[in-house]
Amino acid sequence: MKKQTQKTKSIALIGILTALMILMSFTPIGYFRSGTIEVSLLMIPVAIGAVALGPWAGAFLGGVFGITSFIQCFGMSFFGTFLMDINPVATFIMCIIARILAGFCAGLVASAFRKRKNAGVRLAGYFVTGLSAAAFNTLFFMGSLLVFFWNSQTFINAVNEWGYKTENILLFFFAFVGFNCVLELIVTCIVTGVVGEALEKANLITKYTNSKKDIDDEPVLLEGDVPCETTADEAEAAEEA
Repeated sequence: MKKQTQKTKSIALIGILTALMILMSFTPIGYFRSGTIEVSLLMIPVAIGAVALGPWAGAFLGGVFGITSFIQCFGMSFFGTFLMDINPVATFIMCIIARILAGFCAGLVASAFRKRKNAGVRLAGYFVTGLSAAAFNTLFFMGSLLVFFWNSQTFINAVNEWGYKTENILLFFFAFVGFNCVLELIVTCIVTGVVGEALEKANLITKYTNSKKDIDDEPVLLEGDVPCETTADEAEAAEEA
């Protein structure tokens, strides 16, 4: 019964985060745009899902982010539309596959911390997961951009016109993501950490043990939980009742 309740909570949380991402994607809540600069806050729900439910939830929510991002490339995002005109397949990979990988990797980071019994370490893990989610998103997105578009003369000419120097690939990378990346890292880190702590207090964080038997048969206690011990006499009395 307890396992079924936790599963229901997990499905509900995924649904809420998915709805939130869709809302953020198509309102000013999720994006800050100024010319070619786009700052996205949609990795926040992805990181929260990764914290609460692990890698596959992170991958699923990353996919939702990717799909909404790809839709933006049909006239809603200046930069996305520009990339679509050059290479639609590469743009699809950048928008969707890169975000799935980012969410999955963030979930792996969250899982490493979620196995810790110490509450302080787990709390730090929520902040680190938020930080890593934004970092993975930038890394995979920009990595895909450079792999698929760096040899495109149309792309090079355009970014030169926008004021970015392309003589050195690393300098271009840091110049292009500078402001966006720093803001996304800070905001995603703080929000994920705060929400992660709240989710743990609400018992919405999936807790990991070493074996399936432990999950099915034994309660999982975190630091500060009080175990419920039943004496033989109490058990006997309960059976007679």
